[in-house]
Amino acid sequence: MKIGIRREDKNRWERRVPLIPEQVAQLVERGIEVTLQPSQIRAFPDDQYRAVGARIDEDLSGCNLVLAVKEIPERLFRVGGAYVFFAHVIKGQAHNMPMLRRLLDLGCTLIDYEKVTDEAGRRLIFFGRHAGLAGMIDTLWALGQRLKAKKIPNPFARIKKAHQYPDLERALDAVEAAGEEIRKKGLPKALCPMSFGFTGYGNVSRGAQEVFDRLPHLQVSPQGLEKAMRRKPAESRRLVKVVFEERHLAQPREKGRAFDLQEYYHHPERFRPAFYRYVPDLDVVVNCIYWTAKYPRLITRDFLRGLYLCQEEPRLKVIGDISCDVEGAIEVTVRTTDSGDPVFTWLVDEDREVPGVRGRGPVVLAVDNLPCELPVESSRAFGDALLPFAEAMARADLSAPFTELNLPPPIKRAVIVHQGKLTPDYAYLAEHLNPCQGDEK
Repeated sequence: MKIGIRREDKNRWERRVPLIPEQVAQLVERGIEVTLQPSQIRAFPDDQYRAVGARIDEDLSGCNLVLAVKEIPERLFRVGGAYVFFAHVIKGQAHNMPMLRRLLDLGCTLIDYEKVTDEAGRRLIFFGRHAGLAGMIDTLWALGQRLKAKKIPNPFARIKKAHQYPDLERALDAVEAAGEEIRKKGLPKALCPMSFGFTGYGNVSRGAQEVFDRLPHLQVSPQGLEKAMRRKPAESRRLVKVVFEERHLAQPREKGRAFDLQEYYHHPERFRPAFYRYVPDLDVVVNCIYWTAKYPRLITRDFLRGLYLCQEEPRLKVIGDISCDVEGAIEVTVRTTDSGDPVFTWLVDEDREVPGVRGRGPVVLAVDNLPCELPVESSRAFGDALLPFAEAMARADLSAPFTELNLPPPIKRAVIVHQGKLTPDYAYLAEHLNPCQGDEK
């Protein structure tokens, strides 16, 4: 009954932890031994963990379960080890297939937070809200910097990146200050009206909207967007907000056929893109949807090229790609960025990206671990969701056959690999592994 917590080291911005000291204290009180690798950057210092009875030790080999946040480098896996982290393998992501293969070859067990769900398939352990919170703060920062580069005074220019504030409350205060300036002085004439479009309505989108809603705004339906952007006089003391659902992002290929959500989920090949019709009326697109290659893209390279052929200076200024799938729903998210250098500009005429906020084309925010910019708040919320399952995972006999594993159902649904074999729900991943590296398991 020993839990290990790995040191996060993806980059210097990754300061999160799956359990904070107060949560570790509860496990220690229940007889669970907890060992953490030492860290100089973790949001909670090592001494806080020592104070609640945890051990600080580089060696986690004596732990029967190791928790992390981001992917664990494959060189660190040990024979028969059990690991819990965001694996990013369920879509068959090519960049993580070597890691998955290594887990299989070593006879390991992998539990993926992303698949810890209730019976209705709703995720139970996630950072989504905090990705939305940090992503929206950074998107407003990017907008301010883009407008500043164009020498347009604007209320967003004083907003900093999320990680530059001591806590979420201070960041929200800065957003509210920008909102107060809009209420009192209005936006510069060159920016009126200004619109923000949010794709999706899940945890990520709700987090992003939670930040945006600190600003004065008029919410309209997607169908009402065009009218709102052409209204006279133009909105100057309120922003225009619109939230897009699946039925606005795609439409049936069959002419005259009504949109059906379940059909879209199960047969996306029957649908074609539809979001493009709204983009010309959006200043900022905030992408918050879950996407895989079977679904239509929201914004493509060709679309942007056509938009800039038709207009010398299109309205679209910033794409806050919070979901951040490389060449995914936003095709021009051609790479991920980090919190120190979070944006690039897509040069539509040259079909390439350049760092920064200058150039002919939209600025793209593409940080792939946004919650790390709010490490204290995001870790606390994540640990609150994880804690009810942590003791059961620590006490479970993971050497038992998969069918006999005594795990809470949400956790058992998240077991991707058990003792070196893909579990039944994830057997499809075998086709994404290189068969030349060994037998499919």
